[in-house]
Amino acid sequence: MRQDLSIQALAAGLLSAFVGFASSFAVIVQGLNAVGASQAEAASGLMALSIAMGLCAIWLSLKTRLPISIAWSTPGGALLATTGAVEGGFAAAVGAFIVSSLLIVLAGLWKPLGRWVSSIPPALANAMLAGVLLGLCLAPVRAVAEFPLMGLAIVVVWAVVAKFKRLFAVPAAVVVTIALIATTTEVSPDALGSLRPDPVLVVPAFSLPAIIGIALPLFIVTMASQNIPGIAVMNANGYRPDPGPLFRTTGIYSLLSAPLGGHAVNLAAITAALCAGPDAHPDPKRRYWAAVIAGVFYVLFGLFAAAATAFISASPPILIQAVAGLALLGAFGSSLMGAMSDANDREAAVITFIVTASGLTFFGISGAFWGLIAGGTILALTRWRRS
Repeated sequence: MRQDLSIQALAAGLLSAFVGFASSFAVIVQGLNAVGASQAEAASGLMALSIAMGLCAIWLSLKTRLPISIAWSTPGGALLATTGAVEGGFAAAVGAFIVSSLLIVLAGLWKPLGRWVSSIPPALANAMLAGVLLGLCLAPVRAVAEFPLMGLAIVVVWAVVAKFKRLFAVPAAVVVTIALIATTTEVSPDALGSLRPDPVLVVPAFSLPAIIGIALPLFIVTMASQNIPGIAVMNANGYRPDPGPLFRTTGIYSLLSAPLGGHAVNLAAITAALCAGPDAHPDPKRRYWAAVIAGVFYVLFGLFAAAATAFISASPPILIQAVAGLALLGAFGSSLMGAMSDANDREAAVITFIVTASGLTFFGISGAFWGLIAGGTILALTRWRRS
């Protein structure tokens, strides 16, 4: 195994971890805060997720000798950000995280459930995700309206860097945002906390609104937007892993991180291409080290979670939302295109998108669930009418 380690794999792994963490940690913190997490609980959740996905990547990659990249559920974080506080507070949200994790484990153990998730019409799954992401993707525009100079600086840096190397566009925007916040916002050294991780154990509470409004949409979004595309990326690079054990393992690590505030870890869909592609090594059999190295750096990044969360909490929220929105533009575009590509399902997809994006809440259950129900009903009626 030591002979398989290479400079290419080391570079690819470091780049994958940096891009994965820097481009979306603001989304995760924003989502955890939205469902009721305090600053300490959000820091604990970010730490738990980073360490969990690092250890999971190391374990799976060394076990299978395949470049299995793991990430936190960025679409899941966006879902939490649009869901808002639920009855029972953050404890109920943690209970929903546990239920979602158990469903992911079950999807890996019980093949009919995995097939059921896969059978959700792609148009509806993509429309629900697009509706979830829309609010955050509008944040850069709102940031320019509220803080013209700082908002424009973030957007311009992102756009210019993207023209040369899109992979570095969001991290560059993150660096600029940090610099702007550091020079315009007073952040005391005590608020930044120490580099030592400070886990906060949250006793879960289970409520029906949280399970229906958070757990089920989180499970569907994580499976449809992360796990299944993650397998597709592996297949595109010539790897054919058995999905069941991978789903089970990510579900178990999600379950372990949930009491500390973590919502979900899953197969990576975007950074997976860095570790599984030829840039990691010309020999496909030696690329697994890239995913291992990425896992090591994710664990290290988890040690800075408290400082990162305190820094975000002291800044104007719209600036952090702007960076999160820029990070999610690609996912929003892809999901919107996937939702509208099939003319036969387009009407149902539009209904799903509108209801989800509206922020509609009934009985304490978020719009993502109702969007899927509304779109599914329209799709069923459409197909029944055609038949």
